Amino acid sequence: MTELCIDVGLDVSAARLDVHILPTGTAFSVGNDAAGWQSLVDRLAGLRVRAIGIEASGGCERGAIRFLLERGCSVRRLDPRRVRAFARAAGILAKNDRLDARIIALFVAGMPTREMRREPAAERLAELVTARRQLLDALVAAQNQTRLVEDALLKRLSGNRIARFKADLRLIDQRLAALVAADPSLAQRARLLRSVPGVGAVLTSTLLAFLPELGRLGRKQIAALVGVAPYDDDSAGRHGTRAIFGGRTIVRNATYMAALVGGRHNPILAAFRARLRAAGKAPKVALVALMRKLLTILNAMLRDDREWKHATA
Repeated sequence: MTELCIDVGLDVSAARLDVHILPTGTAFSVGNDAAGWQSLVDRLAGLRVRAIGIEASGGCERGAIRFLLERGCSVRRLDPRRVRAFARAAGILAKNDRLDARIIALFVAGMPTREMRREPAAERLAELVTARRQLLDALVAAQNQTRLVEDALLKRLSGNRIARFKADLRLIDQRLAALVAADPSLAQRARLLRSVPGVGAVLTSTLLAFLPELGRLGRKQIAALVGVAPYDDDSAGRHGTRAIFGGRTIVRNATYMAALVGGRHNPILAAFRARLRAAGKAPKVALVALMRKLLTILNAMLRDDREWKHATA
């Protein structure tokens, strides 16, 4: 008798996990804590679990994912926008936790997904890179507000807050550098990345934290993951404008800034940008192509474990 293949959907909140198992339709809830995660693993024991789907939920999912991966479960972290679009396409317009868990189970059962790999070093970096980005946003907001302040006391308080933000940014940068230096694999990857003119500490730490697949996948896959792959919009005789969609926003934003710098100061990227502009490409189109070119170069460097060389670009 063929053993039943199981797909599991987990809807995450701060307090609990709502669970749905297909094809049996079993549904239950457990706490979003160590006891609840263990209860979930116990209930799945003995079943032939093909995949466990879980949405990215602002960090609430991290503990459960770590626990499941450590126990050898096949976990798929899903983009909530894709899951919601899938639900609408299926005609499921209502939304609640138990229903969401069922939709996630249906999604992993019927849609192509990528199995997660545990990357402990990348996880530690990701927490710091995220905190750095949030702190930088707060610093920019404080600086903008200070320009409009007239009261002397408020100006002094604003200045103190800005100084604190800058000091905290320096501490985070030091912590990021220390974590990378302490891991031989990360240190080597960082050294290769930093050898490229235009690639600085911010892009390097962002790539190490949020694009660990760099150097392990093909250039088209990397471009799609970051969200700089152009997609066709053609139908019958109509040829629409190509556009980019989706991807990892934090990586794309950091790559954007590096491409701006590289387009001026990196000889290979500057020449590539000049050719695109001479061919009549719009500035934004040329910049996206430059981002894609930069990622292609970095991907090849990490794949081949080679530093930047003009001749190889």
